[in-house]
Amino acid sequence: MPVGGLVPSATDNAADLVVRNAKIHTGDPVRPQAEAIAVRDGVITVVGDDKDVALHVGPATKVVDALGRRVVPGLNDSHLHVIRGGLNYVLELRWDGVPTLRQGLAMLREQAARTPKGQWVRVVGGWSAEQFAERRLPTVAELNAAAPDTPVFVLHLYQSAVLNRAALKASGYTRDTPDPKGGQIVRGRDGEPTGMLLAAPSALILYSTLAKAPVLDGEDKKTSTRHFLRELNRFGLTSAIDAAGGFQNFPDNYSTVVELAKAGKLSLRIAYHLFPQTAGQEIDDLARWIEMARPEDGDEWLRLNGAGENLTWAAADFENFAQPRPELAPGYEAEFEKAVRLLMENGWGFRLHATYDDTIRRDLAIFEKLAADGLFPAGNRWLFDHAETVSADSLDRIAALGGAMSVQNRLSFQGEAFVRRYGPGAAADAPPIRAMLERGLTVGAGTDATRVSTYNPWVALHWLVSGRTVGDLVVRPPHNRVDRRTALSMFTEAGAALTGEEGVKGVLRPGCLGDLAVLSEDYFAVPEPDIAHIESLLTVVGGRIVYAAAEYEGLDEELPPVSPEWSPVAHFGGYQATPRIGPSGARQAELLGQAVAESEQHRQWRARRGLAPDTESTVFDPCFSL
Repeated sequence: MPVGGLVPSATDNAADLVVRNAKIHTGDPVRPQAEAIAVRDGVITVVGDDKDVALHVGPATKVVDALGRRVVPGLNDSHLHVIRGGLNYVLELRWDGVPTLRQGLAMLREQAARTPKGQWVRVVGGWSAEQFAERRLPTVAELNAAAPDTPVFVLHLYQSAVLNRAALKASGYTRDTPDPKGGQIVRGRDGEPTGMLLAAPSALILYSTLAKAPVLDGEDKKTSTRHFLRELNRFGLTSAIDAAGGFQNFPDNYSTVVELAKAGKLSLRIAYHLFPQTAGQEIDDLARWIEMARPEDGDEWLRLNGAGENLTWAAADFENFAQPRPELAPGYEAEFEKAVRLLMENGWGFRLHATYDDTIRRDLAIFEKLAADGLFPAGNRWLFDHAETVSADSLDRIAALGGAMSVQNRLSFQGEAFVRRYGPGAAADAPPIRAMLERGLTVGAGTDATRVSTYNPWVALHWLVSGRTVGDLVVRPPHNRVDRRTALSMFTEAGAALTGEEGVKGVLRPGCLGDLAVLSEDYFAVPEPDIAHIESLLTVVGGRIVYAAAEYEGLDEELPPVSPEWSPVAHFGGYQATPRIGPSGARQAELLGQAVAESEQHRQWRARRGLAPDTESTVFDPCFSL
């Protein structure tokens, strides 16, 4: 964007990119605010005023006028299933942000009409019945009416899935199919499956059914992943920590991001974890991986960060809050201890999926036993994920053992179910974020997208600040909320600390990676309900413009077209942006008062310059004239 008054003059020290005329929140306490920033060779060289960057503008420098907008460090989702999400993105119909079930069903009906024979229509996470005006799930009858012949699979959180008649047939479910362990195939009075699948409480029945659907091949996997990364860039994400997960095999399912990294085509920095997939084989898998690689192998674009979020299947609890808390098998500790010892002795960090304090206490007992051998704390990065019901005592023990935390906004989407089961008192501290921070723990923030929450980080930031669900239920009271700066630091600095990159990521200062986002609204000024509606207009990763919209449209890199052509993403896109909520009556009156004051200030300005009579404004109403 050409900017008047900036004449290219630099030669040896010319920046590749300059962003000026901005309200920059740097995250750096030494210089918390700035107006301009310069990036060269992927690294920030200058943070200051417009005059400070002017000397770094050369003939080839891209100069972007932020037009007074808010700029923040690039966001870092500390728990995102980005690898798995990318492999499937273009095959999925996203209901993220859709305000009504009626609209969702209309999208589904339209997509079914264009989906070729043999393919499925799948709605996989990122939404909750509570976000719909109707406050309910689609029925099997509605799915059958929308798509009589095309298989339709609709996943709702970790709780359930709804299948139409064609999907039941394609999945091979009949009256003779037994219920899997931890799951239920709902049956009618005739014994036939109705189309409802329940996690009771394990979500494996949901994921194993989804795994029966067709997958992408070859180049389409790369195209799908690149479009998913661009979608994440749309919201200002520049980094993510991939938490692995079920049905994500190493190295097979990692090959796509590896190939994109080699070709320089990643637009998001990824630190990934490895998750043993086969029960009974976990120790062997971990031992083999330890021989193959070490954490931090890679570079700033793609790097190994450790094991997890499961180490052994027997130690994993499931978080279907519509079901009672699962009772973990007695005696899982023996194999779990072997896994943890193996990792710690070989310098591997790890992360652990742990929803309930009962699980966390049992795990901590193992860590404290190993601490006697000098393995905790030992400098390895390790953390608990989720931790909705972690106790104060457990947090003290985690801090003593050198651990960290990563929290996600799963209760944005499951808050109502949590309240119904455990009550508002328990929900108020689910999870106890302020208690974590008060103990000095590193607390990263994330989404756990894509099969539960949406990947839009601003929905999570809104939840951190407001304590509200997407259904507008207040779950966390003020004593367990955080201010906007703290919430943002959980999505920037804390995420960098969880990958050992706090020296180069998460803040905007010279020497750090050139990752930033120019926002559509000022995060620090918009009314609280509108935080969830923020997007990025310009996202920069290492000085590369990877996403551009509005005045900056066309400055980003060109992507290949979405493939296959019938993809839901090709027709609907990803997250369905909704209008800003707008001011309340009181806020509206306040804004009108501000407008009147500004009008009077403008009259006085004109009067001082002789452009208007120097008399006070009067309101003329003929109804009150004599």
